[in-house]
Amino acid sequence: MTADLIVDHEIRLWVFLPIVVITFLVGILRHYISILLTSQKKVELQQLRDSQLILRAKLLRENAKYIPKNTFLMRRCAFNKEEDGYLTQKRPANTQNAMTDPSVMTDMLKGNVTNVLPMLIIGGWINWMFSGFITTKVPFPLTLRFKSMLQRGIELSHLDASWVSSASWYFLNVFGLRSIYALVLGENNAADQSRQMQEQMSGAATNMPQDPRVPFKAEWEALEILEHQWSLTDIEHNFILNNSN
Repeated sequence: MTADLIVDHEIRLWVFLPIVVITFLVGILRHYISILLTSQKKVELQQLRDSQLILRAKLLRENAKYIPKNTFLMRRCAFNKEEDGYLTQKRPANTQNAMTDPSVMTDMLKGNVTNVLPMLIIGGWINWMFSGFITTKVPFPLTLRFKSMLQRGIELSHLDASWVSSASWYFLNVFGLRSIYALVLGENNAADQSRQMQEQMSGAATNMPQDPRVPFKAEWEALEILEHQWSLTDIEHNFILNNSN
């Protein structure tokens, strides 16, 4: 039977807590630097018009039952007329490559500066400054597969996998302070490292050029197959009948 380790209170005072404070303050600083470096994206006029047309067509479909049939047919004709309808006008496909857009490349560079670079610098400094310390222990047993994740910088084969080294404690704080950042800075903050990494991973998909003809064709088809059913039929008769009762 092996005796359990006891962490010196000096380690908790000069290693455990400083790593938490440093990680938190770096996240706060990264949040405000990201605000300063964030550039306002310009919305093109044609893109705004197209989005408003899609919204109007959707509202017509959802509220068609509240207008008379002839009014609905007139509005659908304005949208779906074969040659000069709002949804049938010829629009050029968006062939611009997002990777060649200078603004996209600048945003990616700013994201690397505010997210990846601080994590590498602070992580390397903490790994050098607090190397070889055991900071804490998780309150439940773990298998040996967790040793490489929780005991970075410590090569002790007989050490229980539940113990956490100083380097691993830093990375746990980087991805584990989300609730604290949300409490201090609000939900949409730039200090959450995990959220920033998810946005960078999905940024390539969101920056891909989209063909504006696809949503227009979908709305055109939805309006074409829509059958008008007026919900206000005999409303006056039903109103008088309900009041008489």
